[in-house]
Amino acid sequence: MTAEQAVGESPASRRRQQRGWYFYDWANSAFNSTVLTVFLGPYLTTIAENAAGGRPYVQVLWFDVRPSAYYSFVVGAAAVLQIVLMPVAGALADHTGRKKELMGLFAYIGAGATVCMWFVSDGRYLLGGVLFIVASVGFSTAFVIYNSFLPEISSPDERDRVSALGWGFGYLGGGLLLALNLALFLGHESLGVSEADAVRICLASAGLWWAGFTVIPMLRLRNLRAAAGTPTMGSAVTGSFRQLGRTIAGLRNYPLTLAFLVAYLVYNDGVQTVISFSATYADKELGLGQTTRIAAILMVQFVAFGGALLLGRLAASYGAKRVVMSALVAWMAVVGVAYFLPRGSALPFFALAFAIAIVMGGTQALSRSLFSHVIPSGKEAEYYSLYEISDKGSTFLGSFALGLALQLTDSYRLGVLSLLVFFLVGLVILGAVNLPKAIRAAGNPVPERI
Repeated sequence: MTAEQAVGESPASRRRQQRGWYFYDWANSAFNSTVLTVFLGPYLTTIAENAAGGRPYVQVLWFDVRPSAYYSFVVGAAAVLQIVLMPVAGALADHTGRKKELMGLFAYIGAGATVCMWFVSDGRYLLGGVLFIVASVGFSTAFVIYNSFLPEISSPDERDRVSALGWGFGYLGGGLLLALNLALFLGHESLGVSEADAVRICLASAGLWWAGFTVIPMLRLRNLRAAAGTPTMGSAVTGSFRQLGRTIAGLRNYPLTLAFLVAYLVYNDGVQTVISFSATYADKELGLGQTTRIAAILMVQFVAFGGALLLGRLAASYGAKRVVMSALVAWMAVVGVAYFLPRGSALPFFALAFAIAIVMGGTQALSRSLFSHVIPSGKEAEYYSLYEISDKGSTFLGSFALGLALQLTDSYRLGVLSLLVFFLVGLVILGAVNLPKAIRAAGNPVPERI
């Protein structure tokens, strides 16, 4: 079935599925905002430190690990498993045609593990690590399949708008739950709740939010490409591995699609590293307190909603590629300004965070919609798994580059300035990709504006 056929049933059916699709971003963004961005890292590190009881190490399998390094190793282990399993999940979804069921399965595995974080206390750092790994794998595999619905529920000319709305809904949903959780955390004493219990409530609430709102896309999305027959689980898995092998081998037949992936890998390195490093930069270099950092995180969540919609609207007028390239120039300006921010002054930091929020959601949303055009029909989930692997590569490459800069200069300001290279190189590679040619090579119609 071609992309034209997939979206050609009726506008009303497309709109119904699109509205359901938006709500999965609303649902799973709770994991990103509450668990990843704010609460789990410091809490799990504290649990490991308490378990160490003053000793320099805790036991993890057969290794002695410093409590301060435990969470980083857990994040790294989760990233490796995601890189291995995302392509398998994508191939399984494309091979069986049961995208909705598999997305729901992985989502509820991740949400269930997140709810179980309520039980992480009293030295149970190993349980916390395992639950985070399971939740992260569930999050990433479900997100691969979620992304692959985009070309099936929207026409080529609709995708920028639909992707931007989905991303914006995600920031709005994740920000709303985070605001509620931060209110609980900051006011836990007046509520008669200990700080540790408040954190566990916040972590578990992200899983409940994720699971509850996932019901909406499960009711509205449909499988548009059914597999022939009903394969057994064994044949489905082995067939998926064979199909994945053919897809990876066949990627050389789509060199422009590969070039886009490389461009995304490079500039997304910069995006993800700026996001993950901003709180540390505000603390260690600018000397800003926790209240200021929390307020900035909340502001970014809600402003990014408007930013994603704004850039999506600009893409309708000027083309998504041009808007993404302009956003990368804006990212370079942001990094350059960050170098000169005065120490101890919150207002310039908030202004910079506002600028980041405007370009952040739109850069990611429009990159997702651009990639949907250069995917061969019927292989959406597999190709989006490669796209998400590029995202996971950002966790490694950007952090390594920043760490090297800090190691050589011992300067947070020079460290953040080193990230300019990611946006510049990504901009050059993206500018060199002939997108209309890449879209035609993948067998897809070229939108009026790209």
